[in-house]
Amino acid sequence: MPETRRMTTYSKEADKKKTTPQETIKTSYKIMESCELCPRKCKVNRLSGEKGFCGTGAKAVVSSAGPHFGEESVLVGSGGSGTIFFAGCNLVCVFCQNYNISHLRHGDEVEIDGLANMLLQLQGLGCININFVTPTHVVPHIIESVYIARTKGLKIPTVYNCGGYESIESLQLLTGTIDIYMPDAKYLNSDSSNKYSFAQDYPYVMKEALREMHRQVGDLEIKDGLAIRGLLIRHLVMPNNVAGSIDIIDFLANEVSKNTFVNIMEQYMPTFKAHNFPEINRPITHQEFHTVCDYAKERGLRLAD
Repeated sequence: MPETRRMTTYSKEADKKKTTPQETIKTSYKIMESCELCPRKCKVNRLSGEKGFCGTGAKAVVSSAGPHFGEESVLVGSGGSGTIFFAGCNLVCVFCQNYNISHLRHGDEVEIDGLANMLLQLQGLGCININFVTPTHVVPHIIESVYIARTKGLKIPTVYNCGGYESIESLQLLTGTIDIYMPDAKYLNSDSSNKYSFAQDYPYVMKEALREMHRQVGDLEIKDGLAIRGLLIRHLVMPNNVAGSIDIIDFLANEVSKNTFVNIMEQYMPTFKAHNFPEINRPITHQEFHTVCDYAKERGLRLAD
């Protein structure tokens, strides 16, 4: 079945499903009994404490939470982005710059009420949004904590800051919970995604996920210089074009939206285990970066500053 037809089927099914927040929360936790929250489908019973690829059991593990001023300007404003870094990851890239959080899983388990209170505290500090970082494996916890926080006065937008390796079912459960999706578009080269992120199917999964995110929230909407809703995509340019950057730009322009808002990033550094792979064991060159940026401009995409 062609990808476009499959995506249309998913979308129609999602539109038909009208459930209460409580039903959505219950459904999301049920998935954890034989976990398929992400495309790895580990099928471990996380509610009983078993751990799969992400290394997280029944409770979310938070590494840190606070205002962050290093994000895109449309997410920062004057109060910063209220980031919550979750420990664990479903990709564990060999070049990960946050490997102490994603790989080593440094952090503390939190109860749902505690997580909901974090959201309200970040809003109270003046943060302009709630930014869930590496959220894929804790979708139920996010849905429930946002629901509780909104009943207690949470008003600012929520951001789903992920690696792009997402389950369509989980994304559909997030409908109404997430205002801004901010996925990575890491690779359109399956050999590279397998070699560096242990996910050979990443290109196909990522493309389906980005289409579903765009279906839910549309192009990024900016009001008074701040993002309020929509899709913001990040792409990290890598040495020797191992990611397939030009193909990613073509995909975004041709199959997501010609009005896609994308941050093309040049901060790749050979951290963590990258030294074991000679082809990515160096920073990128200015030419590598500008080649991708210039092409994105030619295709008419909106570039983040």
